[in-house]
Amino acid sequence: MGQLRVEKVQEFIKQEVSKIILNDLKDPRIGFVTVTQVDVTGDLRSAKIYVSLMGSDDQKAATWAGLQKALGYVRSEIGKRIRLRMTPEITFQLDESLDYSSKIQELLIKIKNEEEANH
Repeated sequence: MGQLRVEKVQEFIKQEVSKIILNDLKDPRIGFVTVTQVDVTGDLRSAKIYVSLMGSDDQKAATWAGLQKALGYVRSEIGKRIRLRMTPEITFQLDESLDYSSKIQELLIKIKNEEEANH
């Protein structure tokens, strides 16, 4: 499969899953979710959807449970919206890069403040 086609499918799945989560899922457990990346295999049979969750640990756990419950619905909606021979098997993966980057940012600010206090 051409790499360009795989990248187009990845971007389209990312956009559509974002729309589905924002507009179509009515589960009250699902809070603030951002789709950060989608990785599709070369044969377009499976897709990993990386999501970033915001909120407290309890809210994140509830949102994750809601997303796992909605996996079948999301896949069926993807199948309706994308014209492919086979709808990819999808899995959600937790993307903690935003949490990691905010933690690094806090540490850098703390170091800067300590240096200014010492001078």
